[in-house]
Amino acid sequence: MSAFRKHWLTWSVLTLGFAFLYVPILILMAYSFNESKLASVWSGFSFKWYGELLRDRDMLNAAWLSLKLAFFSATGAVVLGTLASLVMTRMRHFRSRTLFGALITAPLVMPEVILGLSLLLLFVSMGNVLNGMGIGHFQPKGVLTLWIAHVTFTLAFVTVVISSRMSELDKSLEEAAMDLGANRVKVFFQITLPIIAPALVAGWLLAFTLSLDDVVISSFVSGPGSTTLPIKVFSSVRLGLNPKINALATIMVAIVSLVAVIGWWWMRREERRRQRDMQLAMQDNG
Repeated sequence: MSAFRKHWLTWSVLTLGFAFLYVPILILMAYSFNESKLASVWSGFSFKWYGELLRDRDMLNAAWLSLKLAFFSATGAVVLGTLASLVMTRMRHFRSRTLFGALITAPLVMPEVILGLSLLLLFVSMGNVLNGMGIGHFQPKGVLTLWIAHVTFTLAFVTVVISSRMSELDKSLEEAAMDLGANRVKVFFQITLPIIAPALVAGWLLAFTLSLDDVVISSFVSGPGSTTLPIKVFSSVRLGLNPKINALATIMVAIVSLVAVIGWWWMRREERRRQRDMQLAMQDNG
């Protein structure tokens, strides 16, 4: 096979792959401006379904709850994932490190149905114990349990991203800082954290997307007043495809794309600055 044919075949496969992923999304966004009530029949350009969406308080409340839940779940997963990564990459004398890593990453290979059911049973047991002891009134289904469940399953993904970055970190930088008198806490915040910042952003974006998209686990641990957007959309689609869903999906795609572009731009800027600082340091040493 000639080089030209191999190059053409590579680009053809790549184009078909991206088309398979993104053409349905583009069609959905186009039909959000459809005037017809039938979501699959084009009858004219109109913004009326965006107006209908703005008047649907239940859908907007579900969307706002999902955005808040995804934000706080991603933040909690990044904090806990960073601590877990420190244990897995820095505590060499921790005898149970392998077991700890296996338990942290278990949700990666565990079916969501089993994970959701186990979390529901855990929350019900916690509610029985806490309510029996008279310690508050714990609800086994609600916003708090949703947040705990989302942090639990997104933590595994965030830990993998951060630990892979942290394992590649040059430890001589940390050792040099400690030799100059800095304690471990100061070394972490001034040396380690800025270097692994791109991995933190990537992990946060991944956790945000996974939390925003979850249906199975949320259906187990959500209760009255804590219906997330995916559950609301799923229940609506079962009764028929409403054009308001297309409008809502278009808005969500635009928001997530904007956040992803900002995160990519920030990570690229930080990576360039890190490479520039390393080059300056090598020149100074030379």
